[in-house]
Amino acid sequence: MRESPVSRLPITSHTAEQKLAKALLASREVHTDNKSALGWCDMLSNMNRLELAASILLVTLPLAAQTPSTPAAHPAATTTAPPAGFAQTIVLWPGGAPLAQGTAEGDIPKLFTYPTAGAGPHSAVIVMPGGGYTHEVMEQEGAYEARWLAAHGVAAFVLEYRLSPAYEYPAPMRDASRAILYVRSHAAELGVKPDAIGVWGFSAGGHLSAYMATNHKAGDPASADPIDRASDRPDFAILSYAPLSMELYARMGIAPLKTLIGDHPTQAAIDAVDPLKHVSTDTSPCFIYSTTGDKTVDSRNAAEFYIGMKAAGIPVELHIFELGPHGTHMGEGLAPALHELTVTPTLIGDWMQLHGWMAADAQ
Repeated sequence: MRESPVSRLPITSHTAEQKLAKALLASREVHTDNKSALGWCDMLSNMNRLELAASILLVTLPLAAQTPSTPAAHPAATTTAPPAGFAQTIVLWPGGAPLAQGTAEGDIPKLFTYPTAGAGPHSAVIVMPGGGYTHEVMEQEGAYEARWLAAHGVAAFVLEYRLSPAYEYPAPMRDASRAILYVRSHAAELGVKPDAIGVWGFSAGGHLSAYMATNHKAGDPASADPIDRASDRPDFAILSYAPLSMELYARMGIAPLKTLIGDHPTQAAIDAVDPLKHVSTDTSPCFIYSTTGDKTVDSRNAAEFYIGMKAAGIPVELHIFELGPHGTHMGEGLAPALHELTVTPTLIGDWMQLHGWMAADAQ
């Protein structure tokens, strides 16, 4: 007769089986007297190895199912150094922000103020720095522009929004919305016009600004929080080298905004953060800036968003320069070969003056 593979396996000693039986009985909290326990041991000693393994599985699998798994630790919030030259810090939710994972600095969205001189009320702009939703370029895409705005008669604010990996969609959007709501609901004390509040964003901050320009709510007059009674629609938006068309990325075979919506987002998640898909007759007027030389955010984002805005009948101005890598900020302080970009502040100022958001003699 052919020998069974099981029969060739070493047999567990009676002593080991007895110890195992006692351990199994103890682990299931089966309380028996010595006589019944030894009876179980004798029975197990007569089992072959395969039967014994099956018995062990029957006992240990339910026990494993009852053992609670340890939840993965949540990533720590990213801390951002504040911008230079601000006058005041405004915590957007003094009692704690929605979706907050903790109370560290990176868990607390805030505004940094850059008031302007002269009698108000003034137009206002909330600057949203870029950084791929993982960090924020606070100086070159925040404080620099805020100081420029304040010097030209516009009250400015720099937004510190929450970042990946600790925070993904919709946390940054909640922060941007709250920033607009705060400035509008506190317009009188901040010396700004509630109907002349714009946003200016760069790269990821430009996407966030475009999101607010195309996704906003009218406000809830019955809200217990007076800040939420205002509208979070920006009156205008300046979008600098921003990802604006998720369909463009799909055609290029690229998963967009991974740090905001994950590596494998559903189509619904992609559509939710696609500014172009949400362009409507209620979209804020936009100034769009990009460069053909940008290898990080294709300038076709700007072109396609412009076409969508024009089709919706929304005031829009588009400037795509030939030269310039990603991250040219306001077009100043760059290499001599990029001198053409230094006209950017003049173009933005002229556009704001055209609509009455900057005084004609401010430049």
